Amino acid sequence: MKFFVDTADVSDIRDLTELGLIDGVTTNPSSILKSGRDITEVTREICSIVEGPVSAEVTATEFEAMVREGKTLARIAPNICIKLPLTLDGLRACRALTAEGFKTNVTLCFSANQALLAAKAGATFISPFIGRLDDMAMDGMELIREIRQIYDNYGFETEILAASIRTVNHVKEAALIGADVATVPPATIKALVKHPLTDKGLEQFLADWAKTGQTIA
Repeated sequence: MKFFVDTADVSDIRDLTELGLIDGVTTNPSSILKSGRDITEVTREICSIVEGPVSAEVTATEFEAMVREGKTLARIAPNICIKLPLTLDGLRACRALTAEGFKTNVTLCFSANQALLAAKAGATFISPFIGRLDDMAMDGMELIREIRQIYDNYGFETEILAASIRTVNHVKEAALIGADVATVPPATIKALVKHPLTDKGLEQFLADWAKTGQTIA
């Protein structure tokens, strides 16, 4: 499974990229606001750090304006993936932009039917929002299962990009189900490495090593 980091914070992206853990980045209007920077400036910097796809989201809601904004965003860097909302105009824009060779990420997916439409529109990625469904006492992971089955049934090439991930268990479950990508906040990615038995074991090894009086040089 590929890992995308879900942020527009350049320092976090740089740190995780240097660890070799990041395959791409997803941004949205909220993360751009949080960054406090101009969208073109910060997106261009992110694209210079990460070789994989960087999702940049349109803010228009009508077809022609979506296409126009998408092409403007795509000019920022070759690895831009145009992010579009899951609306009828968004799907139409997805088909038009995909036909011209642009990568697309259809976002705000909350049902299997929506994901089916995005795949038929030729989306590169579909972004089902796990955490937001969980917030409504629904099973976000069940949506990933349904989409995986539908896409496998019909051989769709659209990649399932598990989004709105809140916990390390979300990452594990998405991987077990077979999501192609998980887009994860920086803190959650770093939390994946943690386990109390790892910490306890390392503490014991270091204590025993100190008793040997040896050094490795």
